Amino acid sequence: MLRRPNKPLANIYKALPAAALLSLLGCSTAPSERNPYYADDRPPAQRHLDLGAISDAVPKVEPVTRAGNKNPYTVLNKTYHLLDDNAGYKERGVASWYGTKFHGKKTANGETYDMFAMTAAHKTLRIPAYVKVTNLDNGRQVIVRVNDRGPFLHDRIIDLSYAAAKKLDIADRGTGRVEVEAIDPVAFHQPAKEPAQAALAGDYLQVGAFASVDSARAMKLRVQQHTQYPVVVQNLSDTQVSLYKVLIGPVSTPADQQWLRRLLNEREKLSPFLVQY
Repeated sequence: MLRRPNKPLANIYKALPAAALLSLLGCSTAPSERNPYYADDRPPAQRHLDLGAISDAVPKVEPVTRAGNKNPYTVLNKTYHLLDDNAGYKERGVASWYGTKFHGKKTANGETYDMFAMTAAHKTLRIPAYVKVTNLDNGRQVIVRVNDRGPFLHDRIIDLSYAAAKKLDIADRGTGRVEVEAIDPVAFHQPAKEPAQAALAGDYLQVGAFASVDSARAMKLRVQQHTQYPVVVQNLSDTQVSLYKVLIGPVSTPADQQWLRRLLNEREKLSPFLVQY
């Protein structure tokens, strides 16, 4: 975020749409050692978020918008070419985030930036897009909707909303090592090939039951970032009722069961309970 562009940069900015300019300014200045946030940007005054109440973005098929998808485009004397297709995109690098200074402002595709929503900015994905972001240092994962352009300096590969950065546990440091992978909304919503009830055996922790398979999958993604145990969606639907249970396990020891219950309660505000098959 540049406090005041010099004359050459101002000429570049004039060539950009207003929304893209705002995105550029929102993603262009690296945090310093003394200040881990962008210049003139900060987290919200109340930094505590109920992360359990903030759901990941749910991928859906959306048309590519005209706004925010100029191809190619040039920023800071560097030309960027959008991907021909988002499918198969996967990249590792550094993520950063942007907060209060841009909350309520327009994103590159003309939407309103909400630092408490699960969104992000990316340089070359066609937007809107959905990506899975994994913190390579702790294994946490989120799904975000990309609706903005940036970041443009220091080889960072994605700018996250404040909420997404908090869920990945990189907000306080300002940046973090991540893997970003594009999600195919069609494949995401195809019927899950989950184990049938008869295939389950042992002790499991149930963390939720849903009428929607999408809600069950979203819960599965939330839980997976906290455990190495398998997390399954059990389909108990029939012709009249849809029911999908989210189960962790089998969890072999009472000590692990107790530890997982405490961990998920502290980090996700969940109350898992034991079920046996």
